Amino acid sequence: MPDFQKPIAPYLLEKRNIINLILFTALFALVFINIYSPFGADKWFSLTKFQFFTYSSLVILTGVLVVVVSRVIMYQVCKRKIINLGQFLLWIVAEVLSMALFYSLFEKFVLNDIRDFVHLVKMSARNTALVLLLPYSVAWLYLSWHDKKEQIRILAEGQSPDPTPGMIPFYDDKSVLKLSLKKESLLYLEATENYITICYLNKGKVSKYLLRATMKRMEESFAGTGIIRCHRSYMVNFEKVKVIRRDKENLKLELDHPEVMDIPLSKTYLQNVMQTFAKYSE
Repeated sequence: MPDFQKPIAPYLLEKRNIINLILFTALFALVFINIYSPFGADKWFSLTKFQFFTYSSLVILTGVLVVVVSRVIMYQVCKRKIINLGQFLLWIVAEVLSMALFYSLFEKFVLNDIRDFVHLVKMSARNTALVLLLPYSVAWLYLSWHDKKEQIRILAEGQSPDPTPGMIPFYDDKSVLKLSLKKESLLYLEATENYITICYLNKGKVSKYLLRATMKRMEESFAGTGIIRCHRSYMVNFEKVKVIRRDKENLKLELDHPEVMDIPLSKTYLQNVMQTFAKYSE
């Protein structure tokens, strides 16, 4: 049984993967509507095949805007918090219902469909589920396979008898090496239950990697390295901290990358953080 409280895999939130998912979904929807003709599409107007293809393309692409807006919002939300599997699945359900509502309104008010609106919504929801869930499933399987392949590659490199100096190793809860980074690439670590999200720079862009481990273990591993605990759920690389500021009643750490959120600083770790910040400011 799936763990719905488990954070979703970071690769689902990478900007490149989101763009590819939207393009793949649009292409699949276009092929689907021209072959299967859902929503009574083939009876809209008396059109040639080419005209039908043109009109259906415009309708599909307009409908896919629902997915575009949804994923932009999801991307922004996940910069500030991690969503779990259950929330992610509910989000997809909301996308299906939103697109179904769009197509139902289109049929009712643009095509003047005389059928009951509730019936149109049910029919649209069924067809929209096919349009979205099939490409979503294929994309998810591919990204999962690609991520596992990348982990195996990193693991193979990490098990080299002559490890690269200057790299920070990250081990999971079974002491298996999962990721190695240069210290200057690491931004911060965020804990969610038994998982750690590693936020780092990859070719100048912010990337995230999900690791099954505890914050306590991370804190022990990085003792004396300048990667320190600043909050119950966060550790930060102080080479990347440029400002400590008060935001209303809370203290925040501002990092040197514009796309990275401000990291909360709790009073429990304030003294150690201030000492570390003074050291790195010299």
